[in-house]
Amino acid sequence: MEALFRTHLIAWLRADFALASRLNAIEEESPAAASPPWLGIAASAAADWSGKTFAGREIRVALELVDRNDDGATTAETVALIERRIATMAPIQEGYRVVATQFLRSRAERRGKGLRAVLVEYRFRLLMDF
Repeated sequence: MEALFRTHLIAWLRADFALASRLNAIEEESPAAASPPWLGIAASAAADWSGKTFAGREIRVALELVDRNDDGATTAETVALIERRIATMAPIQEGYRVVATQFLRSRAERRGKGLRAVLVEYRFRLLMDF
């Protein structure tokens, strides 16, 4: 379930023209060959979220945006596009239904060589189709 959800999430982010036009890559892992700016899944984890009458999963996903600029406002605009896109992900997907999407936390840092990194973490609760 987690692997399928990660694939759908990346495809959903890639399909946004405004977001894709700002980034050199949107990948399921940190891209090895892409130069910044890029977006990738830094980590994910799944836990049981089932009840007596349904099967479900809670999936936590941490997305990492790596950018190279001196203007934090530009990076913040890209993060806002990511957040908007995630908020509009269709609830009905092949194999499951997203019943809750929740922003958990973010962290921003400056790195060497003019890099900025922002980690954005979300929790998704899914009901599995059988």
